[in-house]
Amino acid sequence: MATQLKIDHWTKEDVRQWLINEFKIPKNYAEILYNEDVSGACLLSFDKKDFIDLGWKHGPAVQVIKKVSELKMPSEMFRSRAIPDDTNALVGNSTTEHYQQDKVGVEKPTSTSAELEIHPHLSNQENCDGKAVEHTLSWASEDMPKDSEGELLHDTVNYFKYKKGDGARSAQLKTLSPSTNVKNVRMETKENILDMSKNFVKHVCKPRPFDEISTSFVYIQNELLPPETGPSNLIDPVHEYKLMANTENASEKDILKKFTEEVFRFAAACMNSRTNGTIHFGVGDKPQYEHGQIIGLQLTSSDKYIDEFDKRLEEHFEENPNIAKTCIRPPKFVQVKSTDNINVDKWVIEVDIVPNYSETLEKLFYTVTVKEEGKKKCKTECLFIRSGASSINILADKNPRSVQEKMKKVTDDVKSWALSRKSAEERNSQSTGKSSQGQRLKQLITHGRDILENSLQFIVITNKCHVSQLEHLTFLKELKLFVVLDFDPESQKNGSFSYYRKDRMANIHYPRLYNTTDNISSIISKLNLFKQTSWVFCNGQVNETESDMPFSDGEWLKKRATEKTREPQTSSVNRYLPSFGSSSVLLTKKDEAQMTVLEILAENECENTEIEATDSFLQFKNKTEKDFYRGGQVKWWNFYLSERPGSIPFIKRDKYEELHNLITPTEGYSSPCVIINLFHHPGCGGTTLAMHVLWNLRRKFRCAVLKNNSAQSSEIAVQVTQLLTYGKEEPSTYTPVLLLVDNWEDVEDLQRCIICAAQEKKKQESLMVIILNCERSQFPSESSRKSRIDNVFITNKLSTKEQAFFEMKLKELKDHHEKPETFYAFMIMTNDFSEKYIENLVCNTLKDLDVSTKEGQLLSFLALLNTYVHGSCMSLSLCEELVAIKNLWKQETLEEKMNPYSTLLISFNVEECGTYQAVRFLHQMIAENCLKVLISKHNLKLSEITTNLLHCNQLYKSGMGKDILIQSILSMLITRRRKELGDDKDTLFSPLIEEMPLAEGKDVLTLATKRFDKNATVPQALARHFYLKEKDFTSALQWAQDARQKDYNSYIADTLGQVYKSHLKDMFETEQENELTPEELENCLQLAFKATMAFKDSQDLAKKDEQMDFLDQPIRKRQRTYNTSGYVGEIDVAMIIFDVLEKIFRTHHGYQWETLLSFLKNSTSLHSFRETDQRTAEFIPKLISHEKYLFSLKPRMKEIFEFFEIYFTYLKPRSIERETAEDRNKRKVSELFKKYVKLFCQSGEEKEMERASQPILSLGQKLEDYRCYLEEKRANTFAGLLQCLTEKNGSQMELILKKWQFISENSKNYINQVNFILANIVLYCVKPRSPILKRFNELLHLLNIVLQEKGTYSDCTEAYYLAMLMLWPRKDSNMDNSTLSKNICTYVTSTKKSFHRRFSHLFPAKSAIAHFYLGKSKELKRIIHKAKLDQVVDKEKHPNTHQLWQSGAIWREKEVQNLLQRVKGKTENGVIYVHYGGNLRIPVRPVYLGGLRSGCSMEEVSFFLGFTMEGPVAYDIKYTTDL
Repeated sequence: MATQLKIDHWTKEDVRQWLINEFKIPKNYAEILYNEDVSGACLLSFDKKDFIDLGWKHGPAVQVIKKVSELKMPSEMFRSRAIPDDTNALVGNSTTEHYQQDKVGVEKPTSTSAELEIHPHLSNQENCDGKAVEHTLSWASEDMPKDSEGELLHDTVNYFKYKKGDGARSAQLKTLSPSTNVKNVRMETKENILDMSKNFVKHVCKPRPFDEISTSFVYIQNELLPPETGPSNLIDPVHEYKLMANTENASEKDILKKFTEEVFRFAAACMNSRTNGTIHFGVGDKPQYEHGQIIGLQLTSSDKYIDEFDKRLEEHFEENPNIAKTCIRPPKFVQVKSTDNINVDKWVIEVDIVPNYSETLEKLFYTVTVKEEGKKKCKTECLFIRSGASSINILADKNPRSVQEKMKKVTDDVKSWALSRKSAEERNSQSTGKSSQGQRLKQLITHGRDILENSLQFIVITNKCHVSQLEHLTFLKELKLFVVLDFDPESQKNGSFSYYRKDRMANIHYPRLYNTTDNISSIISKLNLFKQTSWVFCNGQVNETESDMPFSDGEWLKKRATEKTREPQTSSVNRYLPSFGSSSVLLTKKDEAQMTVLEILAENECENTEIEATDSFLQFKNKTEKDFYRGGQVKWWNFYLSERPGSIPFIKRDKYEELHNLITPTEGYSSPCVIINLFHHPGCGGTTLAMHVLWNLRRKFRCAVLKNNSAQSSEIAVQVTQLLTYGKEEPSTYTPVLLLVDNWEDVEDLQRCIICAAQEKKKQESLMVIILNCERSQFPSESSRKSRIDNVFITNKLSTKEQAFFEMKLKELKDHHEKPETFYAFMIMTNDFSEKYIENLVCNTLKDLDVSTKEGQLLSFLALLNTYVHGSCMSLSLCEELVAIKNLWKQETLEEKMNPYSTLLISFNVEECGTYQAVRFLHQMIAENCLKVLISKHNLKLSEITTNLLHCNQLYKSGMGKDILIQSILSMLITRRRKELGDDKDTLFSPLIEEMPLAEGKDVLTLATKRFDKNATVPQALARHFYLKEKDFTSALQWAQDARQKDYNSYIADTLGQVYKSHLKDMFETEQENELTPEELENCLQLAFKATMAFKDSQDLAKKDEQMDFLDQPIRKRQRTYNTSGYVGEIDVAMIIFDVLEKIFRTHHGYQWETLLSFLKNSTSLHSFRETDQRTAEFIPKLISHEKYLFSLKPRMKEIFEFFEIYFTYLKPRSIERETAEDRNKRKVSELFKKYVKLFCQSGEEKEMERASQPILSLGQKLEDYRCYLEEKRANTFAGLLQCLTEKNGSQMELILKKWQFISENSKNYINQVNFILANIVLYCVKPRSPILKRFNELLHLLNIVLQEKGTYSDCTEAYYLAMLMLWPRKDSNMDNSTLSKNICTYVTSTKKSFHRRFSHLFPAKSAIAHFYLGKSKELKRIIHKAKLDQVVDKEKHPNTHQLWQSGAIWREKEVQNLLQRVKGKTENGVIYVHYGGNLRIPVRPVYLGGLRSGCSMEEVSFFLGFTMEGPVAYDIKYTTDL
């Protein structure tokens, strides 16, 4: 056995056998290590990352690491601590392994035994007769510490015995003589060891039970607590000890401050590391005391500690005080007594930390410490984590670069720890309650009641029962037993059956009696099931015939479990995937099981199966067809069966060929990962069409369907890559994957992940994966037209040809099925989705429905859910519970209970943490009409059904499918319709709420806030309802603040701002016909200020949160976006305030208003604003009191517009489909800018009049006028000038350039110089022969001045961008002649770093845009802008140039190639380096993921060069060896 050898002596075979046989790890994991030649020595050096890199899951990896540490612990402990200088050292320096609570021990032999912690590597046993046995540490002799001659270093070997008694653990230090054979140290019975010597050791006690209040618990002074620990499984608490000594000269204030600082430092470390923990005060350490020695503190008042704790918590946790309050338990005071149980008036103060995942999620928890330096208070921000048994501050490092690197690592670690914490909590919740098995058994058999229900029948599973326990099985005789599955081969002789049969009757059965071809009814009748108890001897009985003799465990698994007890297999025994040429590769079950998110379609799918060779195949065939044509999901069997001789082929929809041709284009593919969208009406056969195409392409592609829509894109990408490369060694022979996904909205993110994951495997420019995305839409044709991705659409309207196919199929179905006219999903399509047909069907079926019954209620719930949430369902078990099907053994099914309404329903399998059956309507159109009938003919209201749904407690209990159901209910309540997502219109609320009367919608949402009391999105929706529908701003504010307390993200902050803004707008509009009073102005300004603060919060939070808009579909995978609503909201508020002020101050000649605007524009003190108009004079004090806010409006608006210019110009959405939504945002911002210009930028006529009255303007005034002009033309910023490339003509740009020239000459600000240089470049692009253009060398001189001034570490991205653009070396240039050109590498690096510092928070949603490309000429002539490339493309040949850019075909256009310079470089570690004279190496990033081969291959490439604000990027990369 491997465990008899030292672990570092194990071979790789030993490792495999240990994992499989002794540790019970799944075989596939063991095989991975075996194939990687992992021996015992290798295993010792593994950490968690090593396992995960090899494909292991997190859970098994952690288990094995812990087990390995336990195996090596005895020898390591012995060498370091087993032979101490004295026994005190032994106890004080025992293992640093994590303290484990509640281990099972043995009984207490004496009352004087020393208490000692039970270590994880100690074993425990109990003899079969119930006697306690001793548990000892044992080591092989070769592990014992020896001297140079090989002799043992000490006379004795210390080892421990531990036991359990009276709630405390004890241990005895025992001594072995040198002659003792250490190999034979083993477990001995208590009777055999009582005569051995008992050397007393210091008492080691266990801590107070974690996170429990125990008033009777006390500590004994001088006993030892277990050693301080670091994080282990995150649930067992880590411990830290503080003595709080030498306080005689300290003030009470200082003591309390020290106490809180230590508590919150430790708490923050535990919260960030996601581990439970306890910090103890009054516990000593070396050298004065033993480590963990209980000393105790003398307290004058415990209240002061609690008060200080409460007071300081919010100061230390400024960002997350509420979470901290939840995670950090209040101090607990444990009394300390002397060894003779006398009170010594001392206490140990303990604080427990419980960072539950639901509270902490993936947050980081910073703390703030305050130090008083004189009269000043200095704040220091800290970020603590646990490092071993200590807490360290990540931010304490003085090196900024080091801090940045550590922060990145900690951020990644916290995400991993958070997932581990979540898993640990789930495992812990499953394992709780072990000490109350009797109570749990009682609850199980009584359904939580005090008495047994007569209607219940039970299935009991039992194994061998000890004779002494039989008397406790009396309760079995009181149960109504359906069947007992008994695995005891002596049960009939002296086991539970013999005991039961003394007083009760049970039929003796063996498994073979159930292994028959008889139908279920005949089996029930023959065996008298449901009438008499069936006692099945699952492992036979002794002294029986050979067929019923018992097996050993191994034999039973081999023989009993497979001995004709399963149904015939419906999948092929051997499944194959297409491979290179016409070959195939075997897909093993083990390997297929690893691809958990994919349903793989084998090329021999459904062929040579067991089911086809049985007599029951016809029944299987008819059921498979019936399920599909009734409305179930199409299965591969449906296609296979339609290809059998005599069958009509599967109906091929008109769009089949179009979709097939898109997937297999004759001209080849433009990308290694291609996306194709299939837009379809819900229920019109879109997914079936897609699967039909997959079926017919299964020998050309490796086809798969994504079966887990909640999976992460990264996980899917890894498994798709596994499928792509399966059984292959050469990338040139890969067979592409055709992946079907359903309604995957962020499909481009999935594409990026797949390219990234598969880039190591791909051949340049070869196809790897096609993603076929089935996208539901209310307007498929319109979605198809707007989509910029290749697509096909299908509607709920059949062509004449398709209708003929359906009529033909109906005739075939009539020949093989009874009443195929009840296959309603099929009949809906056969009747061309006729509303009249569906209406008649539903009315006839529901004509006798009693809505007051449980059946009527269930039908109403399903109709509501299936109408408003596509794909929603309820678990079958929940449906049965709702209609009171309690006794499963009476064979009453939901179909029977719900008859005749069950003809409209279908059950199907759902995969979510296992597989369960669920129920839904056959078709969404049936559900919609059912709901109409319930409302119109049964007088139910939408609100009434919804209220019943929210009141029904059974829906919200734990059970399979609960999470999906709750998500569906939330979606129904809060998901708005949006055209950009394919809906028919934009709505303010969910369609369900929109269709309810105002008051009923409010009541439903209010009730929902009680049902989902921890959810922030429902009160958010309710707040919107109050301010949008009812104009009840007080209630709206209350609910918005309620949402804020539950989860304050950028969207909820925006809702809070919208409440204030709407109140402000309503107040202004209400008084439109009346004059505003000073008090009303005051109210307006206060509301505006609050709204602005909320919108600023939204802007700040948008940089941090990655969450979707919670008023959108919570169960959909949303595209990553950056929430800009806070910026727009702030501008809206400013505009309303200007409308309010204009209404007050604009007189018939407008002088007052213009004067006030001038004051606000120039931030001139309003104290000097004097007016003769008595009416307006009384408003001035109100303005003065809000002067600071009013003066901020204009600069803040300008700042926000500049933000949007950068947002829209420097960056583009990562998703093409998001560009449509972004265009709408651009239009909104543009309209607001026009209002801004009208307010603050004078018209040309006004300026001419002003100049006529003041012919000699000051220089400052002229500069201001020019800036105002540029602002009006949106050419006042670098981003604005880039927009001029497409928005301005030559004449307009000449005027803009003149303004910038004057400004740059008279205001030597580096920004002005940079903008002037760019204005020249833009003018050259739109009018290259303009006479006012500066020479290239003059521009370089200006740029050099700027670069000298700013250096290379500033945030002036624009200057570095120009340097990169203008200084890019020519192939034939002499680098020695230009110092500027030599620094090009530095400027490229500075561009990237400054861009990342400024805009990294936008990266998840956006990527940098290339505005210019490198041409073949020189100076300004070689700066080619994007519009130029569009202009040279043949418009007749390519009317849609956007698709050329998207597909990459633009680079193959002859005219484009003639304009651009192809640059040569060399690949190194995923980056291209362009080499010029000397040691100049300029890094260039591939613009597309996967653009380069990986494997660190250094190869020559060529490419076209683009310039983004993030740095240079490479397009159309070609490997020289491939040319």
